[in-house]
Amino acid sequence: MNKLLIVGTVAFDAIETPFGKTDKILGGAATYIGLSASFFNLQSAIVSVVGDDFPQEHLDLLTSKNIDISGIEIVKGGKTFFWSGLYHNDLNSRDTLVTELNVLAEFQPKVPQNYKDADVVMLGNLHPLVQSSVLDQMEVKPKLVVLDTMNFWMDCALPELLDVIKRVDVITINDEEARQLSGEYSLVKSAAKIQEMGPQYVVIKKGEHGALLFHNREVFFAPALPLEEVFDPTGAGDTFAGGFSGFITQSENISFENMKNAIIYGSNLASFCVEKFGTERMETLSKAEVASRLQQFKSLTQFDIEI
Repeated sequence: MNKLLIVGTVAFDAIETPFGKTDKILGGAATYIGLSASFFNLQSAIVSVVGDDFPQEHLDLLTSKNIDISGIEIVKGGKTFFWSGLYHNDLNSRDTLVTELNVLAEFQPKVPQNYKDADVVMLGNLHPLVQSSVLDQMEVKPKLVVLDTMNFWMDCALPELLDVIKRVDVITINDEEARQLSGEYSLVKSAAKIQEMGPQYVVIKKGEHGALLFHNREVFFAPALPLEEVFDPTGAGDTFAGGFSGFITQSENISFENMKNAIIYGSNLASFCVEKFGTERMETLSKAEVASRLQQFKSLTQFDIEI
């Protein structure tokens, strides 16, 4: 069984949207990635850090999904990373109300020995130096390294970010971030510029408008499934990344053609994540529901036309 190593935050979130608000709930990039990847036939482990205020029930949830948590450091007397955000009416824009790094400020990732030969490494959104440190610890070159990042690191750690970008095969960012990183407004030109930085594949996420996959001069577009209700977009991008990297890990195929399928699987899983607050929907999601909605995706995009 192939191995997926997931690096990212395991955290607390407090979220307010037009549909309601939450107190502190389970969040973090690695959490969403891990829950999403658990729908595939693979072995996975999370590398992260939490404080001793982090409830055992959250760790038990990850374990129940067959996620190895031996790489999650628990700092005695420490407080877990906390983020609070307010979403606007369109749910595409948000204000960050609180960011408390807490134990994340001093985080030194430690890759479990039995995952230093992982087939796929999914570097969730973290400081680029942390992401590079994980790659330094790998004893066998991974078949694929996927990087997720955001504009915050482009603003405050661009040299370090460019260094880690050189070392990855796939980068996933949203359209605004792609434009900032490349200095190009056209997403086609953006992707070409970013490929010159190192990654062979560029995935540009466009939220409710789907995702684009670029490789050399080839382009693939996957729509987002039109949903009746979207409650909370937090974690949708990470859920997408988990579905993408999970499918690639399971299939052992890193061709452009197979990445098209990975994009669809990622989009499919992300469409569930937004239906409830935080990780709630992903915690109870069944494989039957995933398969049924995958059929909807197929119907949405399939057509016959004579040319």
